[in-house]
Amino acid sequence: MTPDVPSRRPRYRTLFLSDIHLGTRGCQADMLLDFLRRHDADRIVLVGDIFDGWRLRRGWHWPQSHNNVIEALLAKAHAGVPITYIPGNHDEIMRNYVGTHFGGIEVKITHEHLTADGRRFLVTHGDQYDVVVVNAKWLAHLGDRAYKFVLGANTWLNRVRRLWGGQYWSLSNWAKQTVKRAVNFIGEYESVLADEAVRGGYDGIICGHIHKAELTQVGGVEYLNCGDWVESCTAIVERPDGTLKLIDWARKTRQANHRRKLKAKATERGAAPHEKTEDSEPAA
Repeated sequence: MTPDVPSRRPRYRTLFLSDIHLGTRGCQADMLLDFLRRHDADRIVLVGDIFDGWRLRRGWHWPQSHNNVIEALLAKAHAGVPITYIPGNHDEIMRNYVGTHFGGIEVKITHEHLTADGRRFLVTHGDQYDVVVVNAKWLAHLGDRAYKFVLGANTWLNRVRRLWGGQYWSLSNWAKQTVKRAVNFIGEYESVLADEAVRGGYDGIICGHIHKAELTQVGGVEYLNCGDWVESCTAIVERPDGTLKLIDWARKTRQANHRRKLKAKATERGAAPHEKTEDSEPAA
């Protein structure tokens, strides 16, 4: 999907983020901070798994960059940006605080979002519709450990690829796209959530949970998955006119880095580089 490429620092009506997984080594906190610095919104909706209580119970990992993400979100709330927090399965402890407000952030189980053009969307993390999470939590925890192993293997694999000049490649995303059982699970998950939207009379559903960013039509309604900030680094945004878009910040970062390398090479050769200027271009 082509990422949203604004010509200047954009301001959106709504920003949807999910599956940040603060407290894990895989969390791309610095990339998220860069994204938050370069994108403003009138409202922010956090769609679950913002921090990872499962991992934190097994071992504490909380670097300063993770604190910085919390501080950045609280700063936006203190500046008057309403923030809705919908807990997921990894931060399910926050479901004990549904209905409360802290630091300008409201905690809710689900959220109904009305776009500027009048469409109604159900916003939910999505784990409630995952049979494994609901009926076999032990298996979900086992899968979480396996995912951690895959991320570790992916890190080493990409170190080797960089030695040969290769681009970043995601092992888990490849599996989600090609392994039959994973593809079938994702398709079934999307269908179940789309059915829930239909039952509620919604025009669509916005979710997270499976770390697979998507913006498509399923079962006659709009299905939007925010993705994650572990690998894909994606977000759903609503423009002032109500249009919903998927921003692939990892892809934009790779493209920006590639342009910088071309510019540096052109400068070394003494040529005048041709570069497209974007105020919201990712930092180096």
